[in-house]
This record gives sequence, structure tokens and C-alpha cells, in this order.
Amino acid sequence: MLLDVQDSQLLLIDYQTRLMPSIFQAPEVVANAVRLARVAALLKVPVWATEENPAGLGGTAPELLKEIEAARGRVLPKMQFSAVADGLAEALRPEAKPAAGNARSLPKHLQKPTQAAPQRNTIIVAGCETHVCMMQTALDLLDDEFDVVIVTDASSSRTERNRDAAFDRLAGAGAELVTTEMVAFEWLRGADHPQFKAVLGLIK
Repeated sequence: MLLDVQDSQLLLIDYQTRLMPSIFQAPEVVANAVRLARVAALLKVPVWATEENPAGLGGTAPELLKEIEAARGRVLPKMQFSAVADGLAEALRPEAKPAAGNARSLPKHLQKPTQAAPQRNTIIVAGCETHVCMMQTALDLLDDEFDVVIVTDASSSRTERNRDAAFDRLAGAGAELVTTEMVAFEWLRGADHPQFKAVLGLIK
């Protein structure tokens, strides 16, 4: 099934300043994360990021943080390896809003029903380390019945072996594995999209 831009949210996990120097192929990984954030901003896809123990590992890489802020994304600090344990799933599923026009004094049977918040159930996930925080978060999101898509060329670990073992396990658990360009072009769907040229410029 192709990715639906209206059903997607982008989650960028732990691209932190004190971690990235140890990450396999870090420059390429961060560059692809930056591309994802820029495409998400152009196409109005919500952007989320996490930081594991920021006091110890530092904040998000500056070039990526700039794009997250430009996309009006949120950065969630955490201490657990899985961001779901620190409340991520609740953030990804907005609470239902009371219908406009309800008066508190009205009996319940005369009040308008609560309006369900729009759901975006497909979580596009990329991050570091792939076999620890990213994998544990993705597995928990699958358990919470999100559709999880892993961007392989924007994710890594300190070693290639750990990264690839995580990809194998995630695929076996039901996550889909994609690349940055696959995400961008599936969100666009065609060359007639108003943002096609802008996105193409980011990819090239």
C-alpha cells in the first residue's frame, strides 16, 4: 500500500550531537533526515522528534533542529529507550474536542456529540540508534496499532551489523522498510502536485 500524505506523521528519533559522531554513515543519515523534515514541511505533514537524556547526549543536531522548527514540529525529551513509554503515543493521537456550541448547563442528551480529532495513523520513523531507541519505539507503536514505516537510509547505529539486525527484526514485526525518496514520491503521487518541483529540488 502506498503512503498517504494525509494519514502520515514523521517521527525523527535521537539525532543528538554527542551521539552522531559515533554513528555509522552519520552525514548521509542526517542529510536524509533533513530532507524528510523539509518535505514534511512542504506537504504539511506533522513532524515529531525525540531526544534521549538530552543532558547527557546533547540536543538535536543543529541542521536538523532548524528544519524541525521550520516545520513547526515538536521535540520530546525522554529518558526511556522507547518514546512510547514517555507518552509519545498519546501525543500522536490527539484528544477528541468538544463540539462547538455546547453549553455546560444543557443536559447531556441535548449537547452535541464530541467531535473525533482527525487521526494520522501512519508513522514514518527514522532515527538512531536503530537497534535501541528507534527499534523499541517502533515496536511499541506497532503494539499500539499504528502503521509503522521505517526510513532505512535516514536511520543507523554505531555498527552496520546492529543497524541491519534491527531492520530485519522490524520487518518481521510488521513494519515496512522504505527510503527517503520513496516517502517523498509516494506523498506526492504525481508530477502534477503543486509542490513537485520544490520536493524534486530537495531530493536532487
